Amino acid sequence: MTKFYIFITFLAFLLFSCQQEAKIISEGIWRAELEVMDGKRLPFTFNLMQEDKIYKAEIYNGEEIIKLTKVVINKDSIVFYLPVFEAYLKGTFTADKIEGVFFNKTFNRTLPFVATHGKIDRFPSKIKAAALVSGIWETSFIPDTPDQYDAKGIFVQNNDIVTGTFLTTTGDYRFLEGIVTGDSLKLSAFDGAHTYFFLAKIKDSVIEGIFYSGNHDKKKFVARRNETFELPDEDTLTSLKDGFEKFDFSFPDKSGKLITLADQHFQGKPVIVQIMGSWCTNSLDETRFLVDFLNQHKETYVSVVALAFEFAKTEEEAFQGIQKLKDDVGVKYPILLAQYGGANKQKAQEKLPMLNHVYSYPTIVFIDKKRKVRKITTGFNGPATGEKYVTFKKEFKEFVTMLANE
Repeated sequence: MTKFYIFITFLAFLLFSCQQEAKIISEGIWRAELEVMDGKRLPFTFNLMQEDKIYKAEIYNGEEIIKLTKVVINKDSIVFYLPVFEAYLKGTFTADKIEGVFFNKTFNRTLPFVATHGKIDRFPSKIKAAALVSGIWETSFIPDTPDQYDAKGIFVQNNDIVTGTFLTTTGDYRFLEGIVTGDSLKLSAFDGAHTYFFLAKIKDSVIEGIFYSGNHDKKKFVARRNETFELPDEDTLTSLKDGFEKFDFSFPDKSGKLITLADQHFQGKPVIVQIMGSWCTNSLDETRFLVDFLNQHKETYVSVVALAFEFAKTEEEAFQGIQKLKDDVGVKYPILLAQYGGANKQKAQEKLPMLNHVYSYPTIVFIDKKRKVRKITTGFNGPATGEKYVTFKKEFKEFVTMLANE
């Protein structure tokens, strides 16, 4: 009887110890901070939830919601796998705190991060806004240098909360969210591929500050209020070189088969050629748009093919990244591997010698039924650009429908 009692007591102790070792993490809203440069911390918020004993999460950037369907917990370790991109957040946790790193495999970049449960303000502040930034801003990044480039800032401010983005000739900076506190502007975005953080001062209709991209780059920028400012027309930046009358390609699909415009699949139809990369957020936005367009306009007789320029070091890894994009976004059109080991635009232009340059990922080439290039659109300003995006969708539909009906 004594031995049996001792055994039961020992067993209960073991069970109690195991229960003590099991970690519980709090569900709900968390505020995270990524450590970028100069000791600055980029904030973003996410929601951790459990459905049928499976953890999921959502990351928020303004109107954007990034759904993470794979969140793995093991003892006191948690890993958030980002959709589409080869990236994850990994850390150890207590009930109300996570400490760890963000790792992007494509660019081999690591950022420390910490997250705290129950804090919902992206940029906590008790100082009221002393300026209004709603409107259009003519912006120069790296001003007064040979590397200067222009952008169009578009922002909406509600009390002290600010949303919007910067448009450039190569694409937009996606969904930025932040705050005006006193005479300071703070904006951030985290999407799994890019970590954007803006800190600036506002004075006399001028915004001047620093743009941090992760812990690898920072740039000065100056913006001046200008409601009539426009960037160069995206349809005028890339063109066929003199002496070339047609656009063509020959690149492999996943099976190794070389695909060209002469293939039967493309005959008798207009063709949209997307020059892109699975690592690129603007390419992701454009890919989502193309997938939605094809799903919603199945009567439009048009073919789409993508030419991928990948950072992956091997052909196998490049096709893995392409397949992840196809699976996560639902891409049914072919994505061919044009280049791996880097996305250098000069080398990309060598792969497509008929173009005057590959100025941006993404770029779209519109080819009619007679194989004449009708238009080349550089860059992609997506859903974060508001009215610009609405206008683009309307014009895209009208142009493609015209090509299909010719």
